[in-house]
Amino acid sequence: MWVPREKKGAELFRGGSAVNLDAKGRLALPTRYRGVLTERCEGRVVVTVHDDHCLMMYPQPDWDEIERKLVRLPNQNKRTRTLQRMFLGHATELEMDKNGRVLLPPRLREFASLGKRVVLVGLGNKFEIWNEEAWEQDCAAWLARNGDEGDMPDSLESLTL
Repeated sequence: MWVPREKKGAELFRGGSAVNLDAKGRLALPTRYRGVLTERCEGRVVVTVHDDHCLMMYPQPDWDEIERKLVRLPNQNKRTRTLQRMFLGHATELEMDKNGRVLLPPRLREFASLGKRVVLVGLGNKFEIWNEEAWEQDCAAWLARNGDEGDMPDSLESLTL
């Protein structure tokens, strides 16, 4: 039996889209996401870096929750400090324009080696933004390993696909 969701704004982002960045570095979000982002966060997003050399884009409310968790972490551990520096230090607030575009700053585009062709990947509550060639190489490498990443984390042991 289908039960409607009660929590408004709980829509998940999924799937991948190959898109072009324009000459100014603007990313036109696929139409299917624009309404959700407008409703959920008035088109306000935060983009930051990921150690896979891609960018992550969160709706502002989702980012705010992550940011609160990150700043509360005890930073005596070097790995924690590095994570805080990278995620928070590169976090950039952006606003979707009336044409559904966000302007990715040069610093972030350079970090992820973004050229004209990029891939936008929906991952539930966020997107990853990849250089198209790097995305294809990463997918090919995963397929070559037959999806074997070594030891599976306990959190995935019970997942059935």
